[in-house]
Amino acid sequence: MDGEISPDEVKDLLNTATDDTSANGTNGANADADADTVVRVVDIRDERSFAHSRIPGSENIPFQELTGRVDELEDADRIVTVCPHGKASVQAAQLLGSYEGTADARIESMAGGLEKYGLKYGLAAGDRNSDGADEPASTNAESPF
Repeated sequence: MDGEISPDEVKDLLNTATDDTSANGTNGANADADADTVVRVVDIRDERSFAHSRIPGSENIPFQELTGRVDELEDADRIVTVCPHGKASVQAAQLLGSYEGTADARIESMAGGLEKYGLKYGLAAGDRNSDGADEPASTNAESPF
């Protein structure tokens, strides 16, 4: 694990990726402006919690499934793990960092978790639209829990 990343930095990473999509048609959720770095924001909560609220542009790999699905992250140059309060995501980042397929990736945990991110930026809620994209994040300044 390479440390923790603030919710502000996660938001910036995702905004940069979205801007890249508009500018060059790449998959913005996965492309950082810094030399086409593949960025993956991984929410480790269960599927039901993820469906209820999430960071727009994140993907769900529940903690219990990480070891069996780590190969899905082998293309990533940077992986950010997120959880409700920023504790379990540290363990998830350490676990991901121990696998050979992610050895070259920068792996970080989001400090403060979804609670801190949600209070500042809001979270997407409900199912994704027909294009597979999240609906815009809620601007409610309340905890998603």
